[in-house]
Amino acid sequence: MQLKLWQRTIEKCLIKLQNHGALTPTRINRWVWWLAPGLLLKRWLFLSVAGVLLVGTGMMIWLKLTPVFYTGQVLGTLLRLFTTYVPNYVSGPLGILLGLGFILWGQTRTVGVITDVLIPGQEGELLEALLNQRRLSRGPKIVVIGGGTGLSNLLRGLKHYSANITAIVTVADDGGSSGRLRREIGVLPPGDIRNCLSALANEEKLLTELFQYRFESGSGLVGHSFGNLFLTAMSEITGDLEQAIAASSKVLAVRGQVLPSTLSDVQLWAELDNGRRIVGESKITKARGRIVQIGCLPANPPALPRAIRAVEEADFIIIGPGSLYTSIIPNLLVPDLARAIAAQRVPRIYVCNIMTEPGETDGFAVSDHIRALDSAAGRYLFDAVLVQKTPPSEAVIQNYARHQAEPVRLDRETVIASGRRIIAANIMQEKDNLSLSHHPHHLAKVLLRWYSGTQRSWS
Repeated sequence: MQLKLWQRTIEKCLIKLQNHGALTPTRINRWVWWLAPGLLLKRWLFLSVAGVLLVGTGMMIWLKLTPVFYTGQVLGTLLRLFTTYVPNYVSGPLGILLGLGFILWGQTRTVGVITDVLIPGQEGELLEALLNQRRLSRGPKIVVIGGGTGLSNLLRGLKHYSANITAIVTVADDGGSSGRLRREIGVLPPGDIRNCLSALANEEKLLTELFQYRFESGSGLVGHSFGNLFLTAMSEITGDLEQAIAASSKVLAVRGQVLPSTLSDVQLWAELDNGRRIVGESKITKARGRIVQIGCLPANPPALPRAIRAVEEADFIIIGPGSLYTSIIPNLLVPDLARAIAAQRVPRIYVCNIMTEPGETDGFAVSDHIRALDSAAGRYLFDAVLVQKTPPSEAVIQNYARHQAEPVRLDRETVIASGRRIIAANIMQEKDNLSLSHHPHHLAKVLLRWYSGTQRSWS
């Protein structure tokens, strides 16, 4: 509201100059936005003007004010002559407007020359980027914990509300391209990290597509994504995955940061209800048994210090969405990370999956997801759970039923008995192939609205 009032006031002044042919509507719009609050431009503009005045004053003092006396006499004579024919209530505002016009003209021409060199013909985009960056930099410090496509979907929405995002990602993946690189080269699996980096990229479409590009031919290359190979190469060059992620973040102009939960080479294991013990993340879901216990080797891996620091400084913590046992829980098997989350007195919420996952959460209700998270972490981690409000269409439900999946049932009483608040909202999107996912923008909007409404009670 203040921005609009301020803009209208400036525009009224500049329109007076436009009526005399000095300005065009395009120039007016650009000048108004260059002075918009939050660009940190006006302070430097005024500082420049003050510098000019100080230089002039210093010169006059150095010359013992002799030029000041004569200059004052000449100016006084001219002003008296001018005001005799033009009233002061006209000449005064006119002088101010002309002065402002010259200052704005000079400054915008200066910035325009710089813009033409850096991004020719895109001054409007530069202005928009500056305003947007200032807005995002004031956003809350959000920590999101998980992995897989669910996490990257959420990040695509959150990056439009804050640039202070930290995604803490599992490194337990041992399937697909990540698994091959892990076995053949000995690096930590880069797949989930690659997806998060791409999701947080600052609208760099070509670079994002390059990072996600998957080779379809070539001996040894088939199935690998360029981003996985890039992160692997960077890990070899920089010495560890943390530095490789930092370098990749610069390439993709990432909003926020992506961190592995640990730099240890961990492997998941799961004990099924039939007594079998399965080792390896990719093998757990293929075993198609009910998981009764899950852990990792080596046990109790150390947390990445930067991940702990991000949690301790967070304003808002989000767990999920993602595969319960293979994307979210592996992060909670890092004891220091789970303790840090539990110790935080900020809004914390779990985003529950919309559908069950075959071989992992068959028949699970919302309370079963919560129970599994509490059990894995050994403590109470979040205060609310976000669930899909309306069920999917019948066609989508039938399509998932062919793969032994069904909507996650909300058992309201049991969830409330666990001490969690239920947030129900429409956060899903149905795709043409009858599959479901969380809608990035709807999900982010609901989460930020809940955060805004609850942060007062935490302050």
